Amino acid sequence: MANGFLGYDASFMLDFVVCALVLIVPALVFSLFLVKAKRNYLAHRNLQIGIAIVLLVAVAAFEIDLQLIHGGWENVVNKNLDQPRLNPTELNFVRNVLWIHLVFAISTPVFWVATIVLALKRMPSPPAPCDHSPLHRRLGWISTIDITLTSITGLIFYYFAFVA
Repeated sequence: MANGFLGYDASFMLDFVVCALVLIVPALVFSLFLVKAKRNYLAHRNLQIGIAIVLLVAVAAFEIDLQLIHGGWENVVNKNLDQPRLNPTELNFVRNVLWIHLVFAISTPVFWVATIVLALKRMPSPPAPCDHSPLHRRLGWISTIDITLTSITGLIFYYFAFVA
């Protein structure tokens, strides 16, 4: 899976994760619509668990591909050593963008797992408002903002590493 499908010189899994980053925010907005406007707590719970599972599998496959198959993101960016895509200054800039992205990418699963696990433990089945709802709402918004920032910074990284 050395070549991507978006038309840039990225790996297949990088392109796949970029597509996931684009789709995750509308899926979260729909999930929030289900719970806020429709009061469909069961559909909200199921969609959140589904999104979490899909992202877990996608990120695991992405990390295996990136680290084990390609030996790191820099090897994907500059796979042609005779004519590297990024010069050292550009590579350093992209590395800094990646560090910003990683702040959100690492904190997101922590918040999301806490939100889901606590909800599964503390909310009734089928889901309904309860004493845990205020904390769940706060954790949910933190998770939503965090994954949105993960998506935005991931797309910025992809742009500077492969498009610009």
